[in-house]
Amino acid sequence: MSEKLKIKLSIADRVYPLTIDPAQEEGLRKAAKNIEQLAKKFEQSYAVRDKQDVLAMCALQFASKIEQRGIDQSQGSQEAVQRLQALDRLVTEKLGTK
Repeated sequence: MSEKLKIKLSIADRVYPLTIDPAQEEGLRKAAKNIEQLAKKFEQSYAVRDKQDVLAMCALQFASKIEQRGIDQSQGSQEAVQRLQALDRLVTEKLGTK
């Protein structure tokens, strides 16, 4: 079992102390950096000053990207299944005629 790592992440002018597995550190730091960058963008673009509103907008942005990726993958999977079924029909037809 690996040692836990204690880190502090700053998000929206607040510091969050966390105890994590070392393998999680890079991902958490990148996520915190992305949240900070998006929050600043929202504050500048929309003149939003309430940190709770900014963080809610960030959460919505990130969640919608995840959901859209899932939708896109699902559609891609459906297309792949349809192509495989068409290919299967062609192969079956060709094998059946011989």
